[in-house]
Amino acid sequence: MARSALLHVMTQAAMKAGRSLIRDFGEVQNLQVSMKGPADFVSNADRRAEEIVHQELSRARPDWGFLMEERGVVEGSDPQHRWIVDPLDGTTNFLHGIPQFAISIGLERDGQIVAGVVFNPAMDELYTAEKGGGAFVNDRRLRVAARKSLPEALFGTGTPFLGHGDHAGYLYELRQIMGETSGVRRMGAASLDMAYVAAGRLDGFWERKLKPWDVAAGAILVREAGGFISGMNGAKFDHEIGDVVCGNEFMRKALSDQIALAERKRTAAAQNG
Repeated sequence: MARSALLHVMTQAAMKAGRSLIRDFGEVQNLQVSMKGPADFVSNADRRAEEIVHQELSRARPDWGFLMEERGVVEGSDPQHRWIVDPLDGTTNFLHGIPQFAISIGLERDGQIVAGVVFNPAMDELYTAEKGGGAFVNDRRLRVAARKSLPEALFGTGTPFLGHGDHAGYLYELRQIMGETSGVRRMGAASLDMAYVAAGRLDGFWERKLKPWDVAAGAILVREAGGFISGMNGAKFDHEIGDVVCGNEFMRKALSDQIALAERKRTAAAQNG
């Protein structure tokens, strides 16, 4: 597949950062025997990868700004363009030696995501998409799964954890969706979950209150693979808000309907005391 100059810049930055992460991943696996060190080590690995991405993209497009997980907002002189970067999506997996993590780079133009790259260096899988150009993994064209039966569907999700999210509300959603489908997977890296929807490995994915760098690249992967994406209750998807429901046209609606049903059940339970 011949990539555009823009995607070439993005993929080169992601792959260079990926080589840094893989070196650090080998080291962090050796740190698991110790109670000291791994968390600090991983945060350093994260910052190294982000610095690589920042340098590579700044060299190619010096006027463009950034929204980065570690650095935050970096203003550019071109107000139309902004890179949205997560240098290590799946930090907890990385910390525990689980090879499910990625570098995620999205490009925002006038507030819209127009290109995205998600690279899992541990699996050597490079997902790319550009508006109007389709979605690919390692140069193979992607299409979302065609299933239209909830009992056959496999969904991905992100779960609340210590100090984050609405645990009680999420359990209603999980109970509802578990009872209607063939399974739910929580793999710990939203950008890869959305890439898996684009690849047809998952029939859909939902999660609340993600950050822009978690979803920017994944969103365009899903759309360019023929999928649909929204916020909760069918709201228009907004990467700044970060609520995600996605899949093929049928599955996105069916998943959204199940989430809404779970919300109604929770409300009824609260009213009944």
